[in-house]
Amino acid sequence: MIRRSLTSMILFLCLCFSIESQEAYIPPERPKLVVGIIVEQLRFDQLERLRDRFSDNGIKRLLNEGTFFRNAGYDYILTQSAPGFATISTGTEPAFHGITSDSWYVPLKNEQIYCTKDISVNPVGGSYESGLHSPVNLVASTFSDELKMATNRQAKVFAVGIKESAAILGAGHSADGAFWFDNVTGTWMTSTYYMQNLPSWVNDFNAAGHSETYLNSTWNLFKPSESYSGCLPDSNRHETGFSGVNYFPYDLKKLAQKSGRRQDRDFSFLRETPFGDALTTQFALKLIDNEQLGKDDVTDFLSICYSSTDYIGHRFGPSSVEMADAIFRLDHEIEILLKSLNDNIGKKNILVYFTSAHGVAEVPSVLENSRIPAGVFRQNQSLQLLRSYLNAVYGEGDWVRGYSEKQFFLNRTLIEDARIPLEDIQKKVARFVVQFSGVSAAYPISYFEANDFGNGNLKKILNNFSPQRSGDVIVILNPGWVETESGQATNHNSPYEYDIHVPLIWYGWTVNRLSVTRKVNMTDIAPTLSTLCRIPFPNASTGEPMYELFR
Repeated sequence: MIRRSLTSMILFLCLCFSIESQEAYIPPERPKLVVGIIVEQLRFDQLERLRDRFSDNGIKRLLNEGTFFRNAGYDYILTQSAPGFATISTGTEPAFHGITSDSWYVPLKNEQIYCTKDISVNPVGGSYESGLHSPVNLVASTFSDELKMATNRQAKVFAVGIKESAAILGAGHSADGAFWFDNVTGTWMTSTYYMQNLPSWVNDFNAAGHSETYLNSTWNLFKPSESYSGCLPDSNRHETGFSGVNYFPYDLKKLAQKSGRRQDRDFSFLRETPFGDALTTQFALKLIDNEQLGKDDVTDFLSICYSSTDYIGHRFGPSSVEMADAIFRLDHEIEILLKSLNDNIGKKNILVYFTSAHGVAEVPSVLENSRIPAGVFRQNQSLQLLRSYLNAVYGEGDWVRGYSEKQFFLNRTLIEDARIPLEDIQKKVARFVVQFSGVSAAYPISYFEANDFGNGNLKKILNNFSPQRSGDVIVILNPGWVETESGQATNHNSPYEYDIHVPLIWYGWTVNRLSVTRKVNMTDIAPTLSTLCRIPFPNASTGEPMYELFR
């Protein structure tokens, strides 16, 4: 009986201790800090291919301890960076948030507009042209905007990104600050839309000369050579590289030399290396510390965008040693970030989501080597052919204003003066363009003004459609076909799997370990955040909360 009594007492004490331990780790009613980590150009399969070689405390920690949505993707055709940032922030498609592409042509002004360009603001820090940016063209509210409103502006909201569009579209309209990297000065800056002067801590960070230090270094392999066994050979004909150099090690001091003058540095080159991501992490951690994010009971928000993978992917392709090394180094940056967040704020107080703005196509010549159909669309040649065709049909005239982001823009003023029905010429252009090599389909934009589509590529076009910003004819290329610019080996910007399918992982606060295979739209992120934080959805939101996170 004594033995039974002792056993019962021990079990009772263990149960009490267990209950007390569980109560000690009950998360707060709301997260103290929401951190959005957005990688610019990261395909879902790249994560899967390399995950066994990640460190235990970086991306693998997110995968092992968080909820992994394995079938997340975008549902529009122009899978570029800016529409991705805006879609994540607003919870809706480009047709509703207004950022239909990275840039678009304005026929009445006869000029191309970058998505965040705003000449009504002034630079704060940095150079003049680099500071003329704001969320002026984002027409919908973001999760962070709603968070600001719901907390009577007590929530602190910031965003950091090497690119101005990444920071601005991640921050939203009501943010306390958005900071981006200036290519001219090699420092972090913002615009008067957010503040009149840089905080003292930003000035101190800039004065430390981190950019100069990175550009004085050498880019070597981060891991032993066997870790890159699944990649293409280090030097191969498929990569454009840096001025003809496409193999390790890379002497950054030499490559970043401007105009052959030793005293001048091309700071934009930092973006082309993984050290752009390292600089982003350093700055983000300094921001969290100095702005005291997550230090009170009001939920704060920080968006962090890593862009080096985008530049490297364009030059070297997704199967290159350089891209794998950039992802390994990104994994290290995530490890540094998570350690700081967990140590200083606590896992139960942070809510992290990790995802990508878009994927990328394989280099066409790599596919062709395996006898897979692929190619490069020659947009300049296509534009010349189209102009010649329209001159033959309608007479000499500047019938086409230009081509941008898979869209042909017509001269509507000339067409109206010539009394030619706009829809007629749009249809003629579409029928002619579809004959070009690599073109799968071409549609007049009038086709989408009065129609709705259930799914497929036509629905994806409709999700990108804006009467004010879309071109007259939109083009879909065949799978494996890309359009490239100088210095690029490949590109994204299509409705195909390799461009739309991206990783999505949630971590921290009340998030359980789970793997989800159902299909989710990237528009679901913002309404999920709003539901978790018990605030209104962004005003144009079309997404649905991810119910797996509420179990």
